[in-house]
Amino acid sequence: MSTADLLPPTTLHLRPVQASVLAAFQLVEDAHYLGAPRRPRRGRARILAERAVADRRLARDLHAG
Repeated sequence: MSTADLLPPTTLHLRPVQASVLAAFQLVEDAHYLGAPRRPRRGRARILAERAVADRRLARDLHAG
């Protein structure tokens, strides 16, 4: 039997394909790092702080008015 010959159907083990946890984690990490431009951690913290201030101002204005 050469490498070009097909295996007989009785020797094939047909199972559903399952990705390993490591492969799934790698896909998530690739999407995370390659999907969006990376920001420094300090920049992200600043954006979150600005959102918090804006939310508090809106709540204060709605409560006062």
